[in-house]
This record gives sequence, structure tokens and C-alpha cells, in this order.
Amino acid sequence: MAEVGKSASRALPGNVEESWTVALDRIAARLRKKLIAVRRHLHRHPEPSGRETGTTRYLSDILTEAGLTPQIGPQGRGAIVDGSAPKNARRVCLRGDMDALFIQDGKKCEYRSQVAGVMHACGHDAHSACLMGGVLALEELRRKNLLPWPTPWRAIFQPAEETAAGAKEMIAAGALENVDAIFALHVDPTRTLGEIGVRDGAFTASCDEFAIRIDGRGGHGARPHETADPIAAAAGLIAAIYQTLPRQMPPLKPVVASVGQIAAGRCANVIPETAEMRGTLRTLDEPSRAGAKATIENIRAGAEKTTGCRIRISFPVGCAAVINDAELNRVLRKAAQTLPEGLQVNELAAPSMGSEDFGEYTRHVPCSMFRLGCQTSLGGGVLHSPHFDLDERCLILGARLLARAAILQARPKKREEN
Repeated sequence: MAEVGKSASRALPGNVEESWTVALDRIAARLRKKLIAVRRHLHRHPEPSGRETGTTRYLSDILTEAGLTPQIGPQGRGAIVDGSAPKNARRVCLRGDMDALFIQDGKKCEYRSQVAGVMHACGHDAHSACLMGGVLALEELRRKNLLPWPTPWRAIFQPAEETAAGAKEMIAAGALENVDAIFALHVDPTRTLGEIGVRDGAFTASCDEFAIRIDGRGGHGARPHETADPIAAAAGLIAAIYQTLPRQMPPLKPVVASVGQIAAGRCANVIPETAEMRGTLRTLDEPSRAGAKATIENIRAGAEKTTGCRIRISFPVGCAAVINDAELNRVLRKAAQTLPEGLQVNELAAPSMGSEDFGEYTRHVPCSMFRLGCQTSLGGGVLHSPHFDLDERCLILGARLLARAAILQARPKKREEN
């Protein structure tokens, strides 16, 4: 494979597609150092979900310097920016997230996080850099009249993906108004540079956080019969969820429930008054999501009757599954085919039970998300790891793919026959 970011062919006279792709790749190649600088700045200065004001200012300043006019999101977090187009033009949207995680950076590189206990361990710094590259390339193509046809576009620099709040916030702020399609990527350290993963239909699972509070009647550990033991109720409830839920759901519709937190009591010989649990519920479609929640509610009601405890359950945070549109994926595959150095497109056999709040956009408009290979020989091969890192050559590749997808999706329908 030719070096990522450098064109391996020359424009063919009279071939408009070849000419714009070559122009795009030349622009992207010039942006290489800038995108690395953007990614490294964000990596040094990570901000967790809900606090991305500095990240927003930094990215917005770059957009403004490029002659664009970003609209800042709610509470000064996140940005929406449009390319030049007629009023009310239907747009192709590109999205990248920007929040970091509460993880201590374990790397020793010069761009390691300078914020104690916070780092970009999921690649959102790279997502923002890829999106920035795509946006700057599209804008330069427009200014130089090198776009093959009108390409109304919008970019969403989104906060708070890790808490499943950001997509909803940006949608409420109008991010999807006049949008017909939306593309996004997620870096994948299990895939090598020059490799992407695509899948029609379910791509990632929905994720609903559940919170359970059990109010019982405390007492002496020697006389449990005088109590309504919330710890015993919690243990039975966990076992019932783990055992019953898979038996109540269709076997070809995966559902994963996990309790990740439980708290109760302060003394070894005292049965406490309360117990609390938190966990996640993951499914691949809305009917399964609703059915799984209903099953957990039935389990709760049964446990309440048998234990004598009051049991309350809520689902305070959640995001929908990412459902990839087959037609947009076709556009993405074509975009990949136009890269002169070649790109390995892997069809994913199964969706991930991990979640991505990009799924909230898929509830409103057709969407396509792909996995971008970023594996590095220096390690960092696990997302959400203190040692996560990536091959920065993926930044320019991601930018080229996002820009190509926007242009091809905006292609006038009559040209599709050629």
C-alpha cells in the first residue's frame, strides 16, 4: 500500500471524479502536520464529558480561522458548522466526538495527558482531528471551485459521548435540521492502518444504565428473620436478572445485562436498611430494548413480593443502537474504492455489544459509522486502556474518507447512472 495521505496516481484528463479525488488527496496531504498537532493538543489537554469548553474553543478557533462560522453548542460545549450552501439546502452531515475519560494516562510520550486522572483513551481526540481534516478539505475544495458538484455539508463536533448525553444535546440544538444523512468513524486499535470495518444494519448495541434501590428493614446479623434483608434481596435480584433475562428474550436477539456496582452496609454484623446497585442493559434493536426493560421490571415486582423489601428501578441514562443504513454504507464503500493506494474493507460479521451515542442520530436520519484501523506497533491496542495510543497516519485517512463520503452522498442522482 502506498503511504497513507499521498496520492499514488495522477488526474486523468476529462475524468471529473479522478480530478477531485486527486485534489482532495493533495489538500489532505498538506493538512497532515496540522491534524497531528490538533490530535496531540487535545490529547495533552483532555476534558471529560460535560466539561469540554476548552476543547470547544480550541476547535472553534481553527474553524473560524478557516473562514467558517461555528455555532457553539449548549453550555459552551460542542460546535455545529455548515459549509456554504443555499438557504434550507439539504445537507450531508459528518460527526466527531471530543470528550475524554477518567483514566490516568500511562504513556510516556511527549503528548501524554497533562490532566491528572483524565485522558483520551477512546480516540475521541482522533475523531475530532479526522473531522477537522474532512471539513478543512471540503472548504478548500469549495473555495478553489474543485468540488465536482454542489456539496452542502454540516459537521458536528460533539461533546459527552461517554455519558450518552451529547448526541441528544446536539440534536436538541438543531444539529439535524435539514440533514438527510450522517457519517462518522470510530478508531479501532485491533485493525491495522489502511483497514476499515463496515456493517449494514446493527453496528453497536443500545446501552441503558439502570439503577436499583432496595429499602428493607435492618437488624442484627444473628437474627435475620426479624429483618427484611436488602442484601439478600439484591443477591436474588442479580441472580434472577442474569438467569431469567436470557430465557425471556428471543435467542437470536442478543441481550446483555451486567451489574457493575453494588453498595450496602457498613458493619459485618449488621443487616442494613438499604442496598443500591447500578448496571447496564444492552440490546440491538428497539423491540428487544423495550422487552428487556419490561422483563427486568417483572423480575423487580416479583422480588419485591417475595423479599418484603421495597425495590425501585430506573433507567437514568441510555442511548439507542447504531443501525447503519445500507445505502449510505454503499456510498462509504465507494469512497474507500477511490483511494489510490488501496484500502482493505472488511465486512463485520457481527455487531458490537458496546455502545455509541451516535445511535441517537440513527433514530432521526440514515446513518453510517465505520471502524478505522489505527493499530500501532508501540502497543496501546485496547480502548479505554491507560496505554491507549494510535498510528497517527490514520488521521489523514479518516479525513479523506469522511470528505469523500460527503461528496459522493451529495452527488446528483442523475449522475449515478454514469
